[in-house]
Amino acid sequence: MMPPLPQSCLGLGWRPEIAGLIAELSGLRFCEVIAESMTSGTPPAALAALRERGVLVIPHGVTLSLGGAEPLAPGRIAHLVACAQRLDAPLVSEHIAFVRAGGLEAGHLLPVPRSRESLDVLVRHIRQVQDCLPVPLALEPIAALFDWPDDEFSEAEFLLELLGRTEAWLLLDVANVYANAVNGGTDPVALLARLPLERVAYVHVAGGTERDGLYHDTHTHATPQEVLALLTELCTRHPPPAIMLERDGAYPPAEELHAELDAVAGAASVDRITP
Repeated sequence: MMPPLPQSCLGLGWRPEIAGLIAELSGLRFCEVIAESMTSGTPPAALAALRERGVLVIPHGVTLSLGGAEPLAPGRIAHLVACAQRLDAPLVSEHIAFVRAGGLEAGHLLPVPRSRESLDVLVRHIRQVQDCLPVPLALEPIAALFDWPDDEFSEAEFLLELLGRTEAWLLLDVANVYANAVNGGTDPVALLARLPLERVAYVHVAGGTERDGLYHDTHTHATPQEVLALLTELCTRHPPPAIMLERDGAYPPAEELHAELDAVAGAASVDRITP
């Protein structure tokens, strides 16, 4: 399986609030857009302009609820397909999570139990989406504040089984790996050692903060040194994949965001993207 994205490059999550800054970045090879923000499936003009420059754009879904017990909504799958087609995307990504149950919307990504029953549901839903998409699907394990009791798999075992049964790619968020290690009292490097890093399509990095003994993956803080160190560890174990910085809200001045991009590039030993 050849990686669907160019390797050893740096990207940034596209948000309307920083569209002007992103448009000025030199050397940007890929970015990511929240699929649900493309309400009609048509990209905003600023995003279409990036595509015309040759920048690859990945639709990133947040509401499909792959881990939910309820059937997937056909309209949500169709929307992801439309986004992929209109962006000429190299792949689509979504989360290993559920967001609704009993007709109620959580408004947040929630962790799935690591059980055989949950695994079967995920596999069925992922295969359903893969059958519809014209491009590969990458799966992102989320940051969680808690684990369900009586898990039948460790996190690594669960991911290995899921990837093996679906042939999906892995969207590895090192900030989520760090968050789960802090919140669960585990070793994040030990998880990296067990994952099939050759299946990583691309990597997320993001900031967060520790509060009341828990690490919150906020995307509104600068990427901490601990997450950058984990990114360096990842890239020493496997050639650097495509790496993307996520920012959502509380956007800093351009100089600070450029400095954060430089810090991520330095941690991964990849080329900077400059204004």
